[in-house]
Amino acid sequence: MMGAVESSANMSAPVLAAYSYCEAVTGQQARNFAYGIRLLPTPKRRAMSALYAFSRRVDDIGDGLLADDVKVARLDETRAVLARIHDGAVDEDDTDPVAVALAHAARQFPIPLDGLDELIDGVQMDVRGETYETWDDLKTYCRCVAGAIGRLSLGVFGTEPGARGTERAPEYADTLGLALQLTNILRDVREDAEGGRTYLPADDLAKFGCSAGFNGPKPPEGSDFAGLVHFEVRRARALFAEGYRLLPMLDRRSGACVAAMAGIYRRLLDRIERDPEAVLRGRVSLPGREKAYVAVRGLSGLDTRHVTRRTVRRRA
Repeated sequence: MMGAVESSANMSAPVLAAYSYCEAVTGQQARNFAYGIRLLPTPKRRAMSALYAFSRRVDDIGDGLLADDVKVARLDETRAVLARIHDGAVDEDDTDPVAVALAHAARQFPIPLDGLDELIDGVQMDVRGETYETWDDLKTYCRCVAGAIGRLSLGVFGTEPGARGTERAPEYADTLGLALQLTNILRDVREDAEGGRTYLPADDLAKFGCSAGFNGPKPPEGSDFAGLVHFEVRRARALFAEGYRLLPMLDRRSGACVAAMAGIYRRLLDRIERDPEAVLRGRVSLPGREKAYVAVRGLSGLDTRHVTRRTVRRRA
């Protein structure tokens, strides 16, 4: 159960400074995430920034240029920091501002910190260079690196009193995370290939003649690359449709945050669907003005009302 959220006036200077650091990290490094959390009230925005800053630290270890054994050691150190947070052993004057902010956020909100252990598990899979034979295999990875983030975020958002079906809210948050991660995988297919990583299931690659991989601006000779992309886009859209059932369970501003972040990725998916080979030529992205429009749309509640009407029709 969430306790009373501490106001800024009652917050110590070290905790405020720690949150400021996390918000700076989020503002500088979060391309899409920051558009959503701007819509949250201050306590939730700060908590989400702390989650992002810790997650960014884990991701940066996995994506960095360190030797694999050094990455493993750094991930173990990060897991030890998480254990200290979990045990309430991080003091306000600790030298790690991310740990200070996240420890404070975990006291304010019922954040399932085990989800960050799952994130570390997922990044360790990257370090080991794991590949995935089937969609079920890839889902395990996506649940670690993205579904867990959805469940962690839900701990900050909470659900609206009286909302129906809230026992399934963690499931929907997890599914929405999978939708975002699959969109990321499609967007980054060339970049990941250049880094020696393949995420799309081997079964799918073989089905569309793409087993040779994606190391250039053109699809493999004789492949149906567009067919592969459209197949994965349909899978991602189904995940979005299921995950969007979370929206009516959230308060207005939390729902706006989720709708904004998910809406940006859905529009990204639209672009990829229209021009599949664009992901082989470079990173596909949305201009800032379009992201801002999606954020305003989320704040207006249009997506939430659409999901609510659709759910009511299905029950009728």
